[in-house]
Amino acid sequence: MAKVRLWGSLRQAADGRTEVEVEARTFKELLDRLAATYPGLEPQIRRGVSLSLDGVIYREAWFTEIRPDAEVVLMPYMTGG
Repeated sequence: MAKVRLWGSLRQAADGRTEVEVEARTFKELLDRLAATYPGLEPQIRRGVSLSLDGVIYREAWFTEIRPDAEVVLMPYMTGG
């Protein structure tokens, strides 16, 4: 089971939780299970989120493996330049 820290506005969409536990092996499974468990997250997930996995940020890397002991942070897409 992965412990996922939620960043920024994602916390409000998950009933104010800063961390949740999710049974998922890939980024896609993680997003699907989060959307099912916390329906408030689904609109942001559809707009786009980034995943920090052990300090490396991924976008749309659906089949990236998530180990149970990995450091996982989910955040809204970051834009800027």
